[in-house]
Amino acid sequence: MIRQSLLLRLRSTQAVLKVILTRCWKSCSAACLVLFLLYWVYLVYGGAAMLTVTCLLSIVLLGAFYHYQDSYLYLPETPDGSRQFVATPMELSLPYEDIYLRTEDGVRIHAYFIKQPPGMLQTVPTILFLHGNAGNIGYRLPNAQALYEECQCNILLLEYRGFGRSDGAPSEAGLFLDSKAGMDALLSRSDIDIRKIIVFGRSLGGAVAAKLCSHPACVDRACALVIENSFSSIPMFASALFHPLAGRLPEWAYKNQFFSVKSVRLIRAPTLFLSGLRDELVPAWMMEQLFQNCGAPAKHIQRFPQGGHNDTYHCHGYYNTWRAFLSQLLEEDQQLVEEEKERLKSKTCVIQ
Repeated sequence: MIRQSLLLRLRSTQAVLKVILTRCWKSCSAACLVLFLLYWVYLVYGGAAMLTVTCLLSIVLLGAFYHYQDSYLYLPETPDGSRQFVATPMELSLPYEDIYLRTEDGVRIHAYFIKQPPGMLQTVPTILFLHGNAGNIGYRLPNAQALYEECQCNILLLEYRGFGRSDGAPSEAGLFLDSKAGMDALLSRSDIDIRKIIVFGRSLGGAVAAKLCSHPACVDRACALVIENSFSSIPMFASALFHPLAGRLPEWAYKNQFFSVKSVRLIRAPTLFLSGLRDELVPAWMMEQLFQNCGAPAKHIQRFPQGGHNDTYHCHGYYNTWRAFLSQLLEEDQQLVEEEKERLKSKTCVIQ
């Protein structure tokens, strides 16, 4: 079973890389055509005409590069059929609510709220699960099921705009609004303990999670943050994935930036970093950089030597790390409750 799941994750990663490389090849082919046309203009009309055409084409190509970046970063149709079919928690016998949320800019997004039995629902932690850049939330159900069973948590599995059954089109600003809508939805519920909301993001979701937990409107809403196999920023990631020169482009050249390395400096909630050292997509040093720059007073990084980009949650000790982190949070929460009781008790005695 584990082997089949690992093979599925490997094929998913290969599919993502194939799409990225295919689009890069198409871009290179277009560039070769442009170079040929420039050479032809030079031969026929001379240098002055070529200079004018070169300037115009440069503006067009820069504009195309800026707007085409979304298709490299967001892959909602990979694997094929991801927009048409979204697996449900029912297939794993998980109790859940199939819900739709409305973001601040009016976009309707889809989510699953996987909930513990009534006796536990109101007392256990709740995880806001922010997924990666491909597929839909159905592909994250095996991980969600394990968190549900191993860590006894409620889980809000959020589907970004433009992914799965959500409306709209993805963007950096849009994904932040989606995550905020998820947080607001949890805070509005009366059947969970809103003091125990944990934001969890993997890959691109880690960048969204860092931005959410560092934003002034949300910085004190989550009791903890967990980031798994995420990147420092899009420019740094492009430099590592494609070519070092990509990292030297000015920031304005990147439509999506996701500067997590800056966002984590503003985080104050206890933060756990889960790093797969065999990540074939995001270099493991980026997780180290995020950990080193994180401003949280309580932070920890757990490294998994055999962990790949999408399969770290299969590694030995993964859920033990989660349980230890949650246990420490709950102990600290209980200590605060006891201190508050003592404070109120002493205040009552003084009044009497």
